[in-house]
Amino acid sequence: MAMTKELRLTELQGRGRSLVAAQPLKSGQIVLRDSPILLYSALPLLTPSPPPYCDHCFKTLNPQTPISLCPSCSHHRFCSPNCLSAALSSSHTPWVCQSLAKLRNCPSPLSAHPADRQVQARFLIAAYNLSPSSFQLLLTLQGEPQDSAEAQFLHSLISTLCPPPQLFSVELTAALLAKDKLNAFGLMEPPSETGLRSSRAYGIYPKASFFNHDCLPNACRFDYVDEGSTEITVRMIHDVPEGREICLSYFPVNEPYSSRQRTLAEDYGFVCQCDRCKVEANWSDNEEVAEEKGGSAEGMDEDQDQEMGGDLEPEGGSGSDIEAEAQGEVDFPHAYFFVRFMCSRTNCWGTLAPLPPKDDGTSSDVMECNVCGSLKQDEEISGHGQNGISLDG
Repeated sequence: MAMTKELRLTELQGRGRSLVAAQPLKSGQIVLRDSPILLYSALPLLTPSPPPYCDHCFKTLNPQTPISLCPSCSHHRFCSPNCLSAALSSSHTPWVCQSLAKLRNCPSPLSAHPADRQVQARFLIAAYNLSPSSFQLLLTLQGEPQDSAEAQFLHSLISTLCPPPQLFSVELTAALLAKDKLNAFGLMEPPSETGLRSSRAYGIYPKASFFNHDCLPNACRFDYVDEGSTEITVRMIHDVPEGREICLSYFPVNEPYSSRQRTLAEDYGFVCQCDRCKVEANWSDNEEVAEEKGGSAEGMDEDQDQEMGGDLEPEGGSGSDIEAEAQGEVDFPHAYFFVRFMCSRTNCWGTLAPLPPKDDGTSSDVMECNVCGSLKQDEEISGHGQNGISLDG
């Protein structure tokens, strides 16, 4: 698969297919823009009220703007006539519309099943609706099928609907569910004051799916769904040299060690052995709890931008390398990451990355949060001190 000029797809020992820097990369540099081959709602199919999002682009519906309804079912809502027109020829074809309507009809065959199963049914309908080329591309992504009861049930469920436009078998259904589990990216709901936030939709982004995980990532992804784009953009958090693996974090970086390891084992099937996990694996349970309460996890808010001492500049190296060099302490090498690259807004816990470099190639001194979208001046670049200055007014 062709990658960008900034990234090269390669095999790394113990990591599998990986994306590495094809050239020296600057902080804030955009290394990937990727469009989804499919999107589907993250909400259970049997919700009592329609979701507040467009059923095609998943932009938040404006109550002051007229919405467009599906002419066949009048259940699915779209933010504009253009989105409706695009959906009718792609994501909301007659087969999709009829299939979803049958699953919603009372009594629904999904009524006794958990919300996750309803979302999986949405995914399978979206997947079997793909064009042949996109369907084959989806099947090339990582994820080994398992002979599970859920695959058997969902296959029998889909078989009761109108014949899918794709080849259809229980083996394919199991394979599709495996691809979805390992490769789906969540498009998040707008931030709330409580910090509780869940996905509005899931998407399969074929190029972005090759990013491996690191608990101290050197890149992070941004989405701008409410600005009318379903693309995801991946930007560098700090400089890295050519040949270094580029990694994302699969969840907020404030997650404690036990939670991270459990999620990665259950959802992705591996044990993380990044530098941060190697350090935290040696901590006692009490030390980990103290870390969470003391500022590296849930307790990190306005106090996170404390003075760290020293004028530290991340030049090259992975996230873990930078933290170890910056702190010079083997017991807490990632404290620097939390101070500089974690959003200080209460209940946010997003990751900060600089805006793209300026026209002359110099790094921007403005950091953007990939969760709440807030902007903050990076004093390590601007030279104005250690405490972050909000630029949001």
